[in-house]
Amino acid sequence: MRKQYIHSRLPPRDWLNNDLVLDCFMDYAASKNLDLYPAQEEAILALFENKNVILNTPTGSGKSLVATALHLKSLAWGRRSIYTCPIKALVNEKFLALCRDFGPDNVGMVTGDASVNADAPILCCTAEILSNMALRDGNRAGIDDIIMDEFHYYSDRERGVAWQIPLLTLTDSRFLLMSATLGETTFFEEKLSALTGLETLVVKSSHRPVPLDFNFQEIPLRETVLELIEKGRFPLYLVHFTQLECTEEAQNFLSVDICSKDEKKAIAAALEGFRFDSPYGKNIQNFLRHGIGLHHAGLLPKYRILVEQLAQQGLLKVICGTDTLGVGVNIPIRTVVFTKLCKFDGEKLTILSVRDFQQISGRAGRKGFDDLGSVVAQAPEHIVENLRMEQKAVGDAKKMKKMVKRKPPERGFLPWTKDTFVRLTTSQPEQLTSRFQVTHGMLLNVLSRERGSVEAMRALIRDCHETAVTKKKLRKTSFQLFRSLVERKIIEIIPNEERVPGKSPLRVNVDLQEDFSLNQASSLYLIDTIKLLDPLTPDYALDVLTLVESILENPDIILRKQLAQLKNQRMAEMKMDGLEYEERMAELEKLEYPKPNRDFIYDTFNAFTAKHPWVGQENIRPKSVAREMYETFQTFDEYIRSYDIQPAEGALLRYLSYVYKALAQTVPDLSKTDELKAIEVYFGTIIRDVDSSLLDEWEMMRNPKAAAAMKEMASAPTLLQPPHDITRDRKTFTVFVRNEVFRFMRALALQEFASALTFVTPLPGEEKHAYSAKDLEELMATYVADHSRINIDTQARHPSHTSIRVHDQGVAWTVEQVLTDPEDHNDWVMEFFVDLDLSREKAKPVISIVRVGPIGT
Repeated sequence: MRKQYIHSRLPPRDWLNNDLVLDCFMDYAASKNLDLYPAQEEAILALFENKNVILNTPTGSGKSLVATALHLKSLAWGRRSIYTCPIKALVNEKFLALCRDFGPDNVGMVTGDASVNADAPILCCTAEILSNMALRDGNRAGIDDIIMDEFHYYSDRERGVAWQIPLLTLTDSRFLLMSATLGETTFFEEKLSALTGLETLVVKSSHRPVPLDFNFQEIPLRETVLELIEKGRFPLYLVHFTQLECTEEAQNFLSVDICSKDEKKAIAAALEGFRFDSPYGKNIQNFLRHGIGLHHAGLLPKYRILVEQLAQQGLLKVICGTDTLGVGVNIPIRTVVFTKLCKFDGEKLTILSVRDFQQISGRAGRKGFDDLGSVVAQAPEHIVENLRMEQKAVGDAKKMKKMVKRKPPERGFLPWTKDTFVRLTTSQPEQLTSRFQVTHGMLLNVLSRERGSVEAMRALIRDCHETAVTKKKLRKTSFQLFRSLVERKIIEIIPNEERVPGKSPLRVNVDLQEDFSLNQASSLYLIDTIKLLDPLTPDYALDVLTLVESILENPDIILRKQLAQLKNQRMAEMKMDGLEYEERMAELEKLEYPKPNRDFIYDTFNAFTAKHPWVGQENIRPKSVAREMYETFQTFDEYIRSYDIQPAEGALLRYLSYVYKALAQTVPDLSKTDELKAIEVYFGTIIRDVDSSLLDEWEMMRNPKAAAAMKEMASAPTLLQPPHDITRDRKTFTVFVRNEVFRFMRALALQEFASALTFVTPLPGEEKHAYSAKDLEELMATYVADHSRINIDTQARHPSHTSIRVHDQGVAWTVEQVLTDPEDHNDWVMEFFVDLDLSREKAKPVISIVRVGPIGT
């Protein structure tokens, strides 16, 4: 097994020299049939000569291979190398790739979500993690070689400071900065050399393995696409800047026949066995069968992965996606088509920057498949329509006189022309801009050093890449923040008589965890505040769930739908009450989406920030999405349909996965009651049932050896995962079974009898005598004659109302569920048979109704 890893080719360290390590790397490249480009060779040789390198070469020119060479050199000499990039998903991807190359024992990963083998000699992490390490420990962090991929994030408005800090503090490290769009690099060359005392080499090349051609189209998008397909320039990626635009465009192309019958048959064969079982699944299936892919963050991960796999197999001609293509979406394409050249950048509407345009367009052209990649930009729609009208009216003076030209959109639009397009294709990327700022967290990290803490903080501001005027403001800000920490006794100035020579004159009176970040600070709030809740109260588990939701980012699309639904309900009520229009509007303005325990959460968070001011501008966000789902016991599909958010079902799944991770990873085990454990399993079950991609990825990250083994065993991408034994853990399987029983009970309560039958299976050999929807309807008619209704609240689902008996030598269970009612008669029961063998086979609880009726009959 060891022979597969790159470093297994190395001789013992006593025999090592640079030439042998380089030979080892070249053998590895040859085994992969990789011929190095001149820029790669130049960069690798410079790294082996112990120089810093700034690698500024186009997308697809093999920058990752240069990083691999540095990892090998570092590992060979017993040094530690760190790879960092901006997106957690890319960190995860690189982590697994490096595990395959160097073995899981040698590779670790730290992000805000997970920490795996964090002391490994090769570490993958987000820029924020590296920044925290640099602030807290400086050169004592033991970081020898640093690879900063996608370094143009240095200019990111929110996160750029994290990319700058290592360049200010890690004087004993050696750097490899990489990006396709760096712009002018002289500044960074000088700064790196001054910081490390090492020579810095800039390796810049415009050579692309697959060259690009550029075209500006003044015809309708549909015609552009058909023209490109006719010329064989597919697969095409149509770039949009909102998820809604992606979906609308994919829908538009359903009326265009872009695939032959044989091509559609090939797609159908590839889709065989795939489960399009979510509310939006049929739409996705329809798009794909027409040769159209849809790709954006609102989709379930399994659909995005499927689109990537089908594109890799050459089965899709058109992919409608967002500009996430620019950060390395795994879709091989021949042609990039920009539907617009303007977008909302988070603050304002703007024309694309040269950097954004070139990052996205650089993805065109597939190495090994294409001799040429194409980049196409569409003229604005109103310009295209006006040109078409002018062409039709040529030579007809009356038509020209009567022609009413279409005006540009009033909102969401900035004009662009062919000149704009030419400028974006030919200009150098914008100069990277410093985004340095001082925060409480930065002060705490630096001032917690045992030695030289004050001098280090002063040096950080003195050496940062801001102007003299800005540095003056930063010094003032840092003093104000420092004073607030001293006033709260979070930092203490040690009296002169107690000071130790050579050590810091300050004492930090809090312990910061290794991966300290603002997200972690919110987690600390969660842990502290759970202690204020009484586990004996009926709503304890739900209140913990609300606290978990309050530290998570808002799923805005769902919260907007919640508020809209509340407003519609309130509007109807006010109309019935005869309120005037102005009064109704004023009342609607007061409404907000549901925020359980809002006052308690805001009060406790304010108290927490008073004690822990490093939280800074981070805010708490009370809401009720997961809680609402659990309280109403809705399925994923029901919740999606209740708010009509089918195109964004991936947003709900991603949010629920964050809820599940926080419940599993952040809530202390000692704080988990049986009901809270049931809630945790409930959401884990939903995520696995809908799409296990996110959950499997997270759990594999916690076990890198298993993750690497799974990747190694996979000879090709698979669309279906083998079933796992869900009955192995009895406690977990019990919750699974209870969940199925509750779904059945909820359907009965809502008188959805046909729906109730979808949760059960007829008893073996009793198919002819199985309950029908009519049978259930008659039973419930009898029930409601003596009871007002079936309770389906959280108290009705308390474990005390459920009893389980194991029989048939452990291969089957009998489950009895008491039906509770508002009058507390609680004199009816549902009895089920659970087939464990069939449950294992189906990878889900298989339950059958034995009877529904009064207790004791």
